[in-house]
Amino acid sequence: MATDDVWILGIHMTKFGKHPDKDAIDLASDAALNALKDAQVTMKDVGILAYGNLVGQTQGQMLQKQIGQTGIPVFNVSNACATGATAIRTAVMAIKAGETDMGLAVGVEKLAGAGLLAGGSAKKDGNKYEPHGRYGAVAPVDGRIGTDTMPGVFAQIGMEYGHRYGGASFELFARISEKNHSHSTLNPLAAYTKKMTLDEIMNDVMIAYPNTRPMCSANCDGAAAAVLVSGAKLKTLDPDQQRRAVKISASVLTSDPWEEACQVLPNVNTLTRNAAEQAYAASGVGPEDLDLIELHDCFATAELVHYDNLMLCKSGEAVPFFESGATWRDGKSPVNVSGGLESKGHPIAATGIANVWEICHHLRGEAGDRQIPDAKVGLAHVIGLGNACGVHILERHAA
Repeated sequence: MATDDVWILGIHMTKFGKHPDKDAIDLASDAALNALKDAQVTMKDVGILAYGNLVGQTQGQMLQKQIGQTGIPVFNVSNACATGATAIRTAVMAIKAGETDMGLAVGVEKLAGAGLLAGGSAKKDGNKYEPHGRYGAVAPVDGRIGTDTMPGVFAQIGMEYGHRYGGASFELFARISEKNHSHSTLNPLAAYTKKMTLDEIMNDVMIAYPNTRPMCSANCDGAAAAVLVSGAKLKTLDPDQQRRAVKISASVLTSDPWEEACQVLPNVNTLTRNAAEQAYAASGVGPEDLDLIELHDCFATAELVHYDNLMLCKSGEAVPFFESGATWRDGKSPVNVSGGLESKGHPIAATGIANVWEICHHLRGEAGDRQIPDAKVGLAHVIGLGNACGVHILERHAA
């Protein structure tokens, strides 16, 4: 029977960082088994597995052999940095369709030491250029017309915002990073938990102006997993399971819309704004109702534009919004209390679920020293160039 309500029953993330003694399946197993433990269920209760992995090309069937091979359908998900959010969305759709009353979403990556992630690179062939590839005369463009490297793409996006609305200086972007590194000191599962001064951030290695190294997401190893359950099934479970369950009020996944100007270049702004509008409409929640936000700060420049894209501020007012102090842990709209991708780390396929993990712990009142007092509603956001955007709005169980 189809259902409207879907809840997160259990969730877990491993510590992000370097795990030389574990492969991707080991990390995924750690996250999955602990999510099941948190939910107080076993693999026998799970009716679908959505497994996200981008770089390692491992499969959910391999994970099953380690945590419980029960014959259920497995969906192997790959959707750039939105892979984890897509895994959750896959489980949500299966539950809503009535195919199962419980699903498991997993995201995992082994990325420690991966260096800069890029879409391509120009060949070292002097000035010689022969058209080839899908885009013919305009491929490859990396190093010739702009760049396909992620730091460069998002540097351009941030600089464009500053050019259009003003105020987005090198120092302002560095202050966003300063906030996130400060927040990370309260997150024991973050890859980096070092508070950094503005001077340290601005004078570190420049990756792609205005993003220095501390302003870039940290490639690392890590996994996260979530157990999802239908509202009808939840009502049959133990009162403690019900109390700790977190409602998924909106689960949205978007891709690039049609645009007259260009069908090739990414537009992370329109992509995110469309996803946010759909999520707010589906949940009945507005940006003013959010107690915390975990957004995709793959770079400090990205965080700034997403204040606007997620409608946390009025259009064009992301700079004064940040200047107001709203996005700090003690502000009115705390953003990336976990430390964000810049310090928590960014094991690509795990990130979408890890952002949800952070929100869940605040809504449950289990976030420890970084707890947002009386948090009731949160938003988790990720984007992946390609393009994909996942937005989940989560609400605390009404006791």
